[in-house]
Amino acid sequence: MNATVTQDELTEMSPRAKARLAGGLYLLTMLLGGFAQGVVSDRLVVIGDAAATATNIAAHSSLYRLGFAAYLVEMACQIAMTALFYDLLKPVSKSVSRLTAIFGLVGCTIKIVSRLFFISPLLVLGGAQYLSVFSAEQLQALGLLLLRMNYRGETITMVFFGIYAILLGYLIIRSGFLPRFLGVFSVVGGVGWLTYLHEPFAASVAPIVLGVSAVGALLKVVWLIVFGVNEDRWKARAIAAETSIWR
Repeated sequence: MNATVTQDELTEMSPRAKARLAGGLYLLTMLLGGFAQGVVSDRLVVIGDAAATATNIAAHSSLYRLGFAAYLVEMACQIAMTALFYDLLKPVSKSVSRLTAIFGLVGCTIKIVSRLFFISPLLVLGGAQYLSVFSAEQLQALGLLLLRMNYRGETITMVFFGIYAILLGYLIIRSGFLPRFLGVFSVVGGVGWLTYLHEPFAASVAPIVLGVSAVGALLKVVWLIVFGVNEDRWKARAIAAETSIWR
């Protein structure tokens, strides 16, 4: 019996370890997303120019595939991070933490599906025999259209991630075992992502939204990796939550 308990305790991660792992995954998500977007997509995709975009993708197909792989690993990290945040913040409010995770996972699902449109231009521009019925200009236009569909999927994702960030910030503010300012930055950043409900307005305020979100994300990553959570307060909240269930 004692041996079983000891084994369970050894295999169970501490709250601080979970927080640090979440911080590490958060950092990987930022780095991978930044690489795929900044180094690959922004470099190869020329907005409004289907011919130039097709030429760039064909000339750098290996880099393009690497960007696609980075996008997928980014989402794998974000899914794991979402699960860890659910577990960490469950003592604050199990129902709100569950709702937060649902919005985060739905956002991840939409973004993963949108990446099918990101990789599709490689198929369209690959020179397969069955595509010979289309002219080169038509294939180039179709490739750019698929990339626009990928972008539309991203904008939908931002709305779900915005709601996720707001709920996450609310839980952090109420937690007592994480600093309130991290929650405030999360809420403000989430409100910023909701501007994608109206894309023209989102484009006009994008520098502000990206700046605030980047600062909040960096602060969260640094705090989680360096400090994790206050374990005593986390355990007190967990015990209080468990006690309230059995009352």
